Amino acid sequence: MRTSLLRAIFLSSLLVLSGGAGAAGDAPLKVGVTAGPHAQIGEVVKAEAARRGLVVELIEFSDYVQPNAALDAGEIDLNVYQHRPFLEAQNKGRGYRLVPVADAVVQQIGIYSRKVGKLDDLPQGAQVAIPNDPTNGARALLVLRDAGLIGLREGVDVGASPLDVVENPKGIRFVEIEAAQLPHALGDVDAAAVNSSYAIPAGLSPARDALVLERKDGPYAVIVIAAREDRRDDPRIAQFVEAYHTPEVKAFVEQAFPDAYSAAW
Repeated sequence: MRTSLLRAIFLSSLLVLSGGAGAAGDAPLKVGVTAGPHAQIGEVVKAEAARRGLVVELIEFSDYVQPNAALDAGEIDLNVYQHRPFLEAQNKGRGYRLVPVADAVVQQIGIYSRKVGKLDDLPQGAQVAIPNDPTNGARALLVLRDAGLIGLREGVDVGASPLDVVENPKGIRFVEIEAAQLPHALGDVDAAAVNSSYAIPAGLSPARDALVLERKDGPYAVIVIAAREDRRDDPRIAQFVEAYHTPEVKAFVEQAFPDAYSAAW
């Protein structure tokens, strides 16, 4: 009797353990996105992933710092919000080992203003707000350079800072502000460089309202899907990329965000 009881307990324990292992294997793939367009696109990808048997949980962030911190800490499995230069700078500055596993969308930064209707109308000594993180600050400077408003030191490109401005006929004064706050600063400055991921939730239309948009083939325009280096071969990640790179997602991006976002694959 005692032997039979112990055997029953042992078999029950095996069933519990095997059930627990199965539950862990079915854990959702946690994907970090910034609130706004990336979260909206993520919902479409989530639905496409579900059709392929992959459960995705979207985790929304409100800034550019926490998604990589969470990814590095293993709190999420992927994130979709940043370009390669920003990812490389975060790896270098914070000691992360994060890698791009696929391209997501082309997302342009634009110059916006509530005070002038075109860049040429910016006054002498205009205040222009740019992102305070080095990579996106450089990105804004490249847009202004390409628009003919400033000149940068020869050989300076993705690492540009206001100190590299060597031609500035309008005497533009640069104000560095946290990227998420730039749309809200438009009432206080003459113009601001705002990423589309923050412009659209703030009610700005890149196609209609931007005085100038970044080139689609610019070094910062392509947003990547990023993972930890030691998790890049997780088969669920390949499934997620497959779900992202579908005609359904591409169609949603083009219809929801015309002239602001486009598929990068």
